[in-house]
Amino acid sequence: MPRTALLVSGALLAALLPLSAAAHAADDPAPVPVDRFEGEVPFAAQPADGIFTWGSDADDPPTLSLADRADAPEGAKVLSGTYDISGYGGFTHDFAADRPAHDWSAHQGIRFWWDGRNNGRKIAFEIKDGGANGEASELWTTSFTDDFTGWKRMEIPFTDFTYRTDYQPVGGIDHVLGLTQMWGYAVTLPAGTKGDFAMDDVELYGRADQSLRASVGIDAPVHPVAPGGTARVKVTLATTGDRPVDDPVTVTYTTEGGTATAGKDYTPVSGTLTFPAGTASGAARTIEVPTRRSRGAAVAKTVPLKLTVTGAKAPAETPQIVIDAHGLPYQNAALPVKKRVADLLSRMSLAEKAGQMTQAERGAVGTGGDIATYALGSLLSGGGSTPTPNTPGAWAQMIDGFQLRAQATRLQIPLIYGVDAVHGHNNLAGATIMPHNIGIGASRDPQLAYTTGSVTAAEVRATGIPWDFAPCLCVSRDERWGRSYESFGEDPALVQSMETMIQGLQGRADGRDLKRNDKVLATAKHFVGDGGTAYGSSTTGTYTIDQGVTTVTRQQLEDIHLAPYRTAVERGIGTVMPSYSSLDIVGDGKGAVKMHARGDMINGELKGRMGFDGFVISDWNAIDQLPGDYANHVRTSVNAGVDMMMVPYGYKDFSGTLVDEVEAGRISEARIDDAVSRILTRKFELGLFEHPYADTEGAAAIGSPAHRAVARRAAAESQVLLKNSGGLLPLKKSEKVYVAGSNADDLGNQTGGWTLTWQGASGTRTQGTTVLQGMREAGGDVTYSKDASAPTDGYDVGVVVVGETPYAEGVGDVGNGHSLRLSAADQAAVDKVCAAMRCAVLIVSGRPQLVGDRLDGIDALVASWLPGTEGEGVADVLYGKRPFTGQLPVTWPKSESQLPINVGDPSYDPQFPYGWGLTTLTDVPRGGTATLKAWAAAATAAERTGDGRTGRDLVTRARLLVQNRVGERMTEAVAKPFADADHLLLTGRYGKAVEKLTEAYRAA
Repeated sequence: MPRTALLVSGALLAALLPLSAAAHAADDPAPVPVDRFEGEVPFAAQPADGIFTWGSDADDPPTLSLADRADAPEGAKVLSGTYDISGYGGFTHDFAADRPAHDWSAHQGIRFWWDGRNNGRKIAFEIKDGGANGEASELWTTSFTDDFTGWKRMEIPFTDFTYRTDYQPVGGIDHVLGLTQMWGYAVTLPAGTKGDFAMDDVELYGRADQSLRASVGIDAPVHPVAPGGTARVKVTLATTGDRPVDDPVTVTYTTEGGTATAGKDYTPVSGTLTFPAGTASGAARTIEVPTRRSRGAAVAKTVPLKLTVTGAKAPAETPQIVIDAHGLPYQNAALPVKKRVADLLSRMSLAEKAGQMTQAERGAVGTGGDIATYALGSLLSGGGSTPTPNTPGAWAQMIDGFQLRAQATRLQIPLIYGVDAVHGHNNLAGATIMPHNIGIGASRDPQLAYTTGSVTAAEVRATGIPWDFAPCLCVSRDERWGRSYESFGEDPALVQSMETMIQGLQGRADGRDLKRNDKVLATAKHFVGDGGTAYGSSTTGTYTIDQGVTTVTRQQLEDIHLAPYRTAVERGIGTVMPSYSSLDIVGDGKGAVKMHARGDMINGELKGRMGFDGFVISDWNAIDQLPGDYANHVRTSVNAGVDMMMVPYGYKDFSGTLVDEVEAGRISEARIDDAVSRILTRKFELGLFEHPYADTEGAAAIGSPAHRAVARRAAAESQVLLKNSGGLLPLKKSEKVYVAGSNADDLGNQTGGWTLTWQGASGTRTQGTTVLQGMREAGGDVTYSKDASAPTDGYDVGVVVVGETPYAEGVGDVGNGHSLRLSAADQAAVDKVCAAMRCAVLIVSGRPQLVGDRLDGIDALVASWLPGTEGEGVADVLYGKRPFTGQLPVTWPKSESQLPINVGDPSYDPQFPYGWGLTTLTDVPRGGTATLKAWAAAATAAERTGDGRTGRDLVTRARLLVQNRVGERMTEAVAKPFADADHLLLTGRYGKAVEKLTEAYRAA
C-alpha cells in the first residue's frame, strides 16, 4: 500500500494587524527577527545557516526567490515561490549547526506575514526543538488555512504547537518543547494543485508566561475500571528544564457529564489540587473516583473528569473514567465464537457497525481520540509509519495506547491493528528481514516458507500487532512489474507450494492457534490477477504496469490467478485484500472493471464458490479509484463484498457515507451485518477481547541470533547459480578475492523496498550484514573497491555484486525511471573486473537483469534476489559452507522484447529457463538416456502410490543430470521442456516431469 506524506495539524490563532501598529505590549520584550528575507540569510543547507527546499521526489520541492515587492510588509523583499507538489514538499530555514542553537524561551510565540490566495488549503508550519542540529531535532507542528486574500500576519503562540506523531527525523528526544535550543522552522505547502505564495518577516513576539513552560498532564486519557472499583487518575506537574514553578498551580476537578449516572454508577467527586510555588517538576497528585457495584449486565459507561488549571497549561483532553461493560454474553470466553458474535452484533448501532468496517492510519488519528468518537474497528501502519523511537517497546506502547482508547466505547470492542510485514517485521528497526518472496520461491523449500512465516509472526505479535497484510499470492507474469519481488514466482503451482507460509503466520487452518502470542492473522493479496497486468495499461500516475488491466480468458483466470486463492482458503487464510488492478475476462461483456467493484469475483468466486469465511480488507484508498462520486465508491465496494475499508485519512467521510447509504436503502443492513460478523469473528479468534494489549514476552527474540539464523538459511537457499564455468564457485578461502559493485556493501539495496519505509532506501538504516561483511566473516581474503577503481593486479578471482536500488509498487515499474539493465557504474565494474581476472557476478535485484551481452565474459553468474539482512547467507554458498540449490522462480529473459515470457508459452527461448539452477553439491548424478528412462518409470510408480518424496527426488536427480549435460549450450529446444518439467514436478506429475527432462537431455 502506498504511503503519502503525513501531517498533524494543531490550533492556530491568526491576527491581522496594521502595518504601523505596535505588535507587543509595553512590558513585552521587543520582537526578535528570525527572517527578514532581505538577503541576510542565503539559500543554503546544513551545516550552514540557510533556506533550502525539499520534497518527496525531484518535482516536489518548490522554487524560491527573494522578490522585490512594493507592498512588502517589512523591508523591500519577500520570500516568493511556486509549487506543484504530488507527494509532499516545502522549505526550511535551518540555523547554522556550527554555532549555538537559539533560545526562544523568553517569547510567547512566532509570527510572520503570509500573502493569502483564499484557496482554502492548509499550510503546515513546524519549529525545530533540541537535538544536534536542524535536521536532527524534534519537530513541533501546527497549521493554518489560506482562506483570506492579501497580506495577513499569522501569530502562533508556542502553546499551539503539538509534537509531530507521524514523523520525527531522529526519534523522540524528550517530547518537551523546551524552546531553549531552537534550530529553525519549516513550511509544508499543500499538495495536489499548482500554486504560488509569498511570505515575509518571521519574528518572535510577546513575553513567555509560566503556562508556556509549565504544564499539567495526566497518566492516561482513559481509565477503565470494573464496577465497584476505584479509578485513580494521576495528575503530574512538568516544567521545561525541570525548573520549579515560580507561582502556584491549581487544578480544580469535578465529575460531570458522560453516560454514567452519578450516585448510581459512581460517587461524584470534586475538589482542588494545589502545587505551591517552588514545586519541582514531576510532582504528582492522584484523584480517586469510586464506582458502584452493579448486579445486572451492562454496557460500558463513561465519567468525564473535568480539570480546570490555572498557572500552567492544561491537559490536552478531559480524562475519561470508564466503568467496564460486564455480564454480557459476548464477553463470555466459554461460549462458541458464533454465539458471541451474534450477541454482540445484536447490541450494535448502525454507526458502531460502520466503525467496525473502517480502518484508519495511525498517523491520521494522532493520540487516538477519534477511535472512540467514531467507534473505529481497525488501525494500520502504512510503509514507514512508525512510532518514535522505532523500537519494539515503543510499538507495543503505541498500540496499547490505541487499544486503551477503544475501551472508552460503549461495547469496548478491541481494535485489530495491521501492518505490511511482507518479509519480516520490515517497518521495525532491528527486526529480522527475510529475503523477499521471489527469493523464497527460488528456494523451492515449503518448509523454509513456513519457518520464515513463523519468525515474522512471532516478531510482529511481540510488538502488539495481531494482523499482517501478507503473503502476496500474485503470480508474476511480467518482470517489468514493480511488485515482481513480492511474488513467489510466475507459476501458480510454485505459488501454491509456498503457501505453507500461511500456516507459519497463522498456525493451524482451523484458526485455533490465532490466540497464541507468536501468531498473526494473515492476508492473501491481491485478489485477483494483480501479477497479470499488461504493460502500458496502468492509468495511475506515471506507473506503466502496476494497477493496470489483466486481460484473460476464464480458463486462464482459473488456472493461473485464482488457483493460489483456492489453496489459501483451504489453508484457512483469515483475510483477503483485493487488487488495485482491473480485470477484463474475455467474453464476459463487462470489459475492464476495478477489482474493488467486482462482486462476481469477491462475493461470487471468493466467498461463494471457494467458501472464504474470513473478511475482505480493501487496499489503501483503493475505492477512490472507482468511477462516480464518493457515495458510489462506498456503495459499489461494500456491495461487491469488501468488508473493511482501508481509508487512512478519510475514515470520517467513509463511516458517515456508509451510514447514509444504508439509511437510504442502497446498502442492505444484511450486508452490513455479514461484514461486521466476519470482522468480529476474527477478533474473537485472535483472543483480542480477553487480551487486547500487547504480549511482549517474545520481544527479546526480535532480531535474535535464532531468528537471524532462519533468515541466513533463507538467503543461502534463495541463491540461484545460473552459470559456473570451470567450477569457479565455491570460492576457496586461500584465494585472494577482489570485490566490487554497488550492492556488495549496501544493506538497503540488499533488503529492497518495504524496509523501514514504503520504498526502502540505499544505505544502512537497520541491523544486518552485507554480502561483503559476510565474505569477510567467512574468513575470505577480500579486498573491496566499490567502483573497481583500485588496482586489479594480483587477485585470483573477482566478485562483482551489482543490481537494483530499492523501490516498491508502481514506482518501480520498468519505464517509470527503472529498467532491467545494470546501471552504467555497475556495467563498468563488471567489465573492468571480469577483463582482469576470473569473475563471479552476483545480481542483487527484485527481478532478472539483462546481462546477455556480457555473459561470455562472466565465469559465474548468481541471481541473489533481495536476500534480506543476513548477507552471511550469501557468503555461505559463495564459500561452500552450503551448496547452491536455488532454482529460478521466473524465466530469465534474453531481452526486454521477449517480455512477458513464462513457462508454458508456445514460443520459449530465454537466457535461462524457469527452474534452472546449477548446484555445487558434490554428488551430482551421472547417467544418460537409459538412466533417465529408468527414473521416469520409477517416478511414475511413485506418483501412482502417492510417494511424493521419492517422486520429487527422482525429478531433482534428473534435472541435475540434464543441467550438467547442457552446460552453457542453452537452446529453445532445451529450455521449453526443461521449464515444463519443473511445472509438472510442482503439480505432482513426476513421471511426465522426467520425460520432459529426457526430451531436454536429447536436445542438448
